Amino acid sequence: MSLYEYKLQTAPQNFYNVTSKVKEAVAKSNIKNGICVVFSPHTTAGITINENADPDVVRDMLLGLSRAYPDSKDFMHAEGNSTAHLKASAMGSSATVIINDGKLLLGIWQGIYFCEFDGPRTRRFLVKVIGE
Repeated sequence: MSLYEYKLQTAPQNFYNVTSKVKEAVAKSNIKNGICVVFSPHTTAGITINENADPDVVRDMLLGLSRAYPDSKDFMHAEGNSTAHLKASAMGSSATVIINDGKLLLGIWQGIYFCEFDGPRTRRFLVKVIGE
């Protein structure tokens, strides 16, 4: 088992393709078959797997999330970032990917994204590689 930590600087809201960092962690681990868990330890950021070929997908995802979770004067959270918490919960805090023959089993168009909803910040994400 191996655990890796990565940091990134974020904008107010954006998705960051972290697939290359996750692949790097899998390669460093020398694990050939198993699973890889990518985890965000933040309550206003998430992890998701989605299309990595067309950058408009990220734009559309952010637009859709903003429409699904608009800010509201009725929110009571003192920090004023309730929409960021809602969006992070919708995305989830982790993703699990199968490792086969030392490679992530992602679909041809899939990438792993760190999702920022309350930046700019210095964020981190963890990659746990488990297997044989």
